Amino acid sequence: MATRFQRARSIAARLLLVCLVVAVLAGALAFPRLGRFLIIDEPIQPAEALVVLAGARVDRWLEAVDLYREGKGKNILLSPGYLEPAEVRLRANGIDYPAATDLIRNAMVQMGIPANVITSIPEGMDNTAHEALFAARIARERGWKSIVVVTSPYHTRRSLFAFQRELLGTGIDVQVRGTRYDDIDPDRWWKRRHDFRYVTWELQKYIAYRLGVGS
Repeated sequence: MATRFQRARSIAARLLLVCLVVAVLAGALAFPRLGRFLIIDEPIQPAEALVVLAGARVDRWLEAVDLYREGKGKNILLSPGYLEPAEVRLRANGIDYPAATDLIRNAMVQMGIPANVITSIPEGMDNTAHEALFAARIARERGWKSIVVVTSPYHTRRSLFAFQRELLGTGIDVQVRGTRYDDIDPDRWWKRRHDFRYVTWELQKYIAYRLGVGS
């Protein structure tokens, strides 16, 4: 009896070792591809609006300028991102403190974008899911049937998922575009601090969104 038990335990240990080896090999093969996995880089069709997400000072809205010039969007919707309570308090006290979206709009107009096609989400928000919520609401109110979400390359997969989830059943088509102005190296993402931080952070958030805990 003891011999059979020992034999079974030996077989189980070998199977476990094989599984661990397979898992390690699979992980080693997948590891270099994680950067590319996060990026959705597909041709986009003209849409009624370009939705520029917050989170970068220049490169995202600069991509929207190019897309507008290329005829990929008729309107531009800017996300203000997170608004600090102190910033809100300043404006409530009558202090003329320019919002990030005001600065972006100003720069866009200087670059030849008509002021009347640029608008901003009126409320601050602190994550992609909230941006999707408010952008979807504005899209429905304005009757837009198609939008292009403009963001950073590593942020494209999670952004598309968040917007598709929010727009499900609305009939509004959503595409995503990562800015060409972000200096990244997805094939060697673990070798540069900027890429490493972005990829590891995005992977965590993407998994959370897929599990339904991202909001």
